[in-house]
Amino acid sequence: MNGERVEFFYDLSSPWTYIAFHNLDVLIARTGVSVRLRPILVGGVFNAVNPSVYAAREAADNPKFKHSWRVMRDWAKLAGVEINFPSIYHPAKSIHAMRMACSLADDQVALKTFSKAAFESYFGAQENLDDPDVLVAVANKAGLNGETMRTASQTDAVKALLRANTDEVIARGGYGSPTIFVDTDKMYFGNDQLPLVEATFLGKI
Repeated sequence: MNGERVEFFYDLSSPWTYIAFHNLDVLIARTGVSVRLRPILVGGVFNAVNPSVYAAREAADNPKFKHSWRVMRDWAKLAGVEINFPSIYHPAKSIHAMRMACSLADDQVALKTFSKAAFESYFGAQENLDDPDVLVAVANKAGLNGETMRTASQTDAVKALLRANTDEVIARGGYGSPTIFVDTDKMYFGNDQLPLVEATFLGKI
């Protein structure tokens, strides 16, 4: 893990992940925890170990599902992030976005910058997360080289990295986004478990 104690496996299409991504940044500022961002394709995870997600999406009148969306908006308001969800592009395909994210895996600062910008594009401005032209524009606006990222995202090495990250999180017991590991073996899931991530990092549990 190159010294990072926390791994954050994530997909840019998840609103809960956007909130957790923001709150993780707050946790980093508060504790100094070292984090490695690990882009995955959450659809691959769902297909392998959590296919019930698709059935839940189809049941639009499911009380639990509707309640979770209200709670999600409350969490977003508490975190101070803009969530316009669902958008016309929901559920979003994210393979182009996640490959572009993987193209930055060796530059965690750039990866964090792109991820924040892509989250804001999809959930704030309601832009199409699956449109490479949109993603290039998002990257450029964030001060990155979007065309270079697009070119890199189409290479076999980047495609293989996205598959490997996705396979790895499944093998380690993950079932969605975000999946968070502390010290390799302690797994937590979702925004609401970030207090447990912090407590584990601080040796309280």
